[in-house]
Amino acid sequence: MPGGTRDPRRTRRAPSRSSAESGEDPRFAPVIEAFARDRRVTSGRMMASLGLKVDGKIFAMLVRGSLVVKLPRERVTELVSSGRGHQFDPRGDGRLMKEWVVLEGTEPPWLEVARDAYRFVAGPR
Repeated sequence: MPGGTRDPRRTRRAPSRSSAESGEDPRFAPVIEAFARDRRVTSGRMMASLGLKVDGKIFAMLVRGSLVVKLPRERVTELVSSGRGHQFDPRGDGRLMKEWVVLEGTEPPWLEVARDAYRFVAGPR
C-alpha cells in the first residue's frame, strides 16, 4: 500500500509460535503449527474466533474452546452419530451448518480432522 500502510483487512500467515503462547487453547497449537509453513494458509480472527483459512476460505476455528471444522456432510453426520461432535450452530438459533462440526474432546485427534478439513476446503490441486 502507498506510504507503507498495512491493509487492516489482510489476514496474516499462520504464526510459527504455538497458540498456547498466545493465550489460546493448547490443543489448537499443533493445528496452527502444522500449517505454519503452508503459503496458502492464513490465520486470524474470524467470527470472533482464532481460525485458519486456505486460499481465503475458512477450514478450522477455535470457538469457545472447541475445534470447529468444515467437512463433507457425510463425515459431519458420521462424527455426530458417533457422539464425537455436534453440528455447528453459529447463531445459537437452531440453524445448523450442514458441513461444519464442533469437536469438544480430543477424539478424533484435532490435527487429523483439521488436515481433512484443509483437503476438503482446498479442493483438488
